[in-house]
Amino acid sequence: MKSPYRRAGQKDGGQRALPATGPDDTAPKRFKDKSRFAPKPKKEKPKPPEDCDVLYGIHSVHEALANPARKHHRLLATENGLLRLSEDLTLPIQAEVVKPDAINALLPPDAVHQGVYLETFRLPLLRLEAVPQDKIIVALDQVTDPHNVGAILRSAAAFGVGALLTTFRNSPEVSGVLAKAASGALEHVPIVGVTNLGRALTSLQEEGFLLVGLDSEATEEFHDLPLRMPLVLVLGAEGKGLRQSTRTLCNHLARLELPGAIRSLNVSNAAAISLYAVSRGLKGG
Repeated sequence: MKSPYRRAGQKDGGQRALPATGPDDTAPKRFKDKSRFAPKPKKEKPKPPEDCDVLYGIHSVHEALANPARKHHRLLATENGLLRLSEDLTLPIQAEVVKPDAINALLPPDAVHQGVYLETFRLPLLRLEAVPQDKIIVALDQVTDPHNVGAILRSAAAFGVGALLTTFRNSPEVSGVLAKAASGALEHVPIVGVTNLGRALTSLQEEGFLLVGLDSEATEEFHDLPLRMPLVLVLGAEGKGLRQSTRTLCNHLARLELPGAIRSLNVSNAAAISLYAVSRGLKGG
């Protein structure tokens, strides 16, 4: 087989033959400019300011626009999305009317934006010492899934929870995914961010708060607890539940009595049922 690297005019086993000379041999060789075939650099997506939350979906964006405590940076909406937002709301910011693809380009591929996209300046965190004592407080012990945290916020808003206590680490950022799952609850449930959950719970306990931890293996049931206000409902991480250090701080560990074959629930579902049980218990029902 002939070598594919053999130069033209070169014989196998022999010396390379010199190419014939001609009048054009002294002319400089011209190389084809291939730069026009090179891929064009992609345009970078415009990024919102660092202190902005990106919200999408009708409910999340509507509630944020209706919140007088919010200041907004940018609102994109399709014609239909703008009509839905404006049905019962005077928009506090001028919307840019765009095609759906313009919003698609700014969000992850699986984001269901319903034709609205909002860049809004982040709400300030509530200070631990400012949490209300006449409302239930929910504390999260390393719950990391933004869908779960968003769903917990939604249930918390439905039950009039006074604040959601979470840590800066081992918790999700306030993203569009979380806000979409919360369905507007970000505007109604203040968030308290702390560095150390144990120290925060101890501080609340010293202020008179009753700490009730949810534990599927606990011996006590919610309807048997001597509940009182002020109260913190403490929920553990997906799969792992409450950490041992958190369990030891709780005044009570309680379980949900489930009659079916499955003895544990997703943390967001368990949060909704626990809030109902605590609310009924506080009313003596």
